[in-house]
Amino acid sequence: MNDPHLLLLHRVNLMEGPGRPTKVVDALISGQRLQALAEPGGLQGPWQGPCQTIDAQTCWLAPPLVDPYSVLDDPYLGRAETLASLLAAAAAGGYGSVALLPWASAWRDRPERLVGLRWPAPMHLHLWGSFSLEGQDRHLAGHGDQLAAGAIGLAAGDSLPPLGLLERGLSLAEMDDQPILLPVRDDTLCRDGFVRERVEALRAGWPVDPALSEILPLQTLLTLAGRLPQARLRLMNLSTAEGVSLLRQHQPQHPLASVCWWHLISDSGALELADEGWKLVPSLGGPGDRRALIQALADGVISAVAVHHQPLDAEEQLLPLDQRPGGLAGHGLVLPLLWQELVRGHGWQPTLLWERLCWGPARFLGVEEEVLAPGSQRWLLFDAEKHWLWNAQSARSLAANQPWLERPMVGQVVASGLTAVTEWLVPGFPSC
Repeated sequence: MNDPHLLLLHRVNLMEGPGRPTKVVDALISGQRLQALAEPGGLQGPWQGPCQTIDAQTCWLAPPLVDPYSVLDDPYLGRAETLASLLAAAAAGGYGSVALLPWASAWRDRPERLVGLRWPAPMHLHLWGSFSLEGQDRHLAGHGDQLAAGAIGLAAGDSLPPLGLLERGLSLAEMDDQPILLPVRDDTLCRDGFVRERVEALRAGWPVDPALSEILPLQTLLTLAGRLPQARLRLMNLSTAEGVSLLRQHQPQHPLASVCWWHLISDSGALELADEGWKLVPSLGGPGDRRALIQALADGVISAVAVHHQPLDAEEQLLPLDQRPGGLAGHGLVLPLLWQELVRGHGWQPTLLWERLCWGPARFLGVEEEVLAPGSQRWLLFDAEKHWLWNAQSARSLAANQPWLERPMVGQVVASGLTAVTEWLVPGFPSC
């Protein structure tokens, strides 16, 4: 091995793939590639070139995470995010795959708007096509043409399309066996509210959004799923305890469902008035909603966690909250905050968290579930005990709407084959 950047991880915790037990191994990293795995003590030199050995007992070696949907408005000239900055932010957070929604100023609803959006290996960029033209829910887009151009599936906007258009599009069945992503939200029922109608939001004086804005579209989608079992419906951003209860009543036949990560971390009873994270689509719920969503995720009623990255630029961020577009940025926050909330706080096994952040989202998208393999660059090293400070530099994103800035964190992606060796945070590495 002639690579000058050799890293030997001694006694690292390994998550190889879905359904496989965790184990403790030694792992050899050569450059950005996972070179070999062996029982502790099973990897012996001499190496051609310096080799840095670290005690990795607090670390986890695992496949990279999968984000089933996020937003990128202008890939090349965007002030809030570009294709390059999104790649850097996702890779730094351990995300090796991101699927982009068609939502953009130039709505990605036709083949020519899908061509050319790519990331270099080893990163994977997937593209959702659009269900309707310009996302206006008046006319169907060319479903077959978009799929032929490489779209991973079809997605609606942030509100459920009219039932007539929805039935027509599903009945035409141009999407074959590709997934169709639909929001469980009706914006005509939101009453201009942006925090769920709970006691905590009423006390804070925020405009409230009733749970009915989720329940009625969810009932519609569950009925459609029963009538059209061949359609691969995907339910986007479940956010209420009532929605969870309704979904449970339809187990195990209901479509795969997802939740935005921030709905698992925070709620209207946990934020201060000045905090980032109040304005989301769908609306932020109360403590009871968050508990119900976490339990549904643990039980498999919800199978995937999405980042749903919606970056804002500095000018948009200065708007009053009721006029500001909804959404949050922060790929780098998802794994450490969910590790603290779910693994440490709720006693989850790390493999269950990976199931919801990696393998479940892969099934949600209809792509292959990843397994660690020697020779691959698609791996990450997460140090569950690393103390650090979340700031704009570590985020690697241009977005102005990042929560948790300048706050201490525990748990960090310290290395991965997705990023250059010079960006790794392993102490004393690289050694030359």
